[in-house]
Amino acid sequence: MRLSILIFDGLTALDAIGGYEVLSCIPGMETEFVGKHRGIVVADTRSLGLVAFRTFEEVKQTDILYVPGGPGGQSLETDEDFLDHVRMLDQTSTWTVGICNGSALLAAAGLLKGRKMTSNWFYRDRLKDWGAEFVPARYHRDGKYITGAGVSASIDTGLYLAQLIGGEMVAKTLQLGIEYYPDPPFSEKTPAEAPASSQQMVQQFEQAGGKEQLRRQPVFQGSYEVLSRA
Repeated sequence: MRLSILIFDGLTALDAIGGYEVLSCIPGMETEFVGKHRGIVVADTRSLGLVAFRTFEEVKQTDILYVPGGPGGQSLETDEDFLDHVRMLDQTSTWTVGICNGSALLAAAGLLKGRKMTSNWFYRDRLKDWGAEFVPARYHRDGKYITGAGVSASIDTGLYLAQLIGGEMVAKTLQLGIEYYPDPPFSEKTPAEAPASSQQMVQQFEQAGGKEQLRRQPVFQGSYEVLSRA
C-alpha cells in the first residue's frame, strides 16, 4: 500500500508529520513525500524543511492521498494545476485524507461537495463555499474521505485510518509506539472552550499573520537548495 503525502511551501509540519508517524508504520506501507519539484520544501515557520523526493508528474496513482494544511495552502485553493493533481490522485485512491485546511483543499478541488467534513476550527465558515458541511469533530469519515481538525489532530486521524486499514490492535500498537496519550496541562478540550483572547490571536494570524510569515526567507537559505514558491 502506498501513502502519498503532498507537501508545499508554507505547510504546517505537524499536519503532515503527525499522520506520517502513524500511517508510515503500518506493515507493508510505502511512503512518499510529493511536491511540485524535488528538493526541500519550507514549512510555515521558515525554520524547518521537508524533502519532496517525488514530483506531481511522477506520481500517477496512490492508495492513500494525504493533503496537509498550513498558511501556504490558501493560495493553492485557486491553483488549478495543484488541484488537478489532487483530483487525479483521488481518482485512484482507496482513501483520501485532508488535515487542517488541507481538508479545504480537497473541498476546493470539488471532492467534498455535498459531504460532511472537519477542518481547523477557524475555517469552518468557508467550507460551505465549496458545498461542504463542517462537522465539529477531531476527525470525520464520509465514504473514503477522512478529514482531520487542526494540526495535532493529524495523529488522531492517522490512528483512526490505521484502525480502518489494519484493525484495532494494529492501531493501538502504533499508538503505544508513539506514546500518544495526550494530557495537556489545561482544562479546555475543544477550540470553543479556548479563551477569547487566544481565539482572536489565532484568527488574526489566519487573516494576515500567516501570509506575512511566508514572506520571510528560510533561516537555512543558502545552506541547501530551497524550492521557490513560484
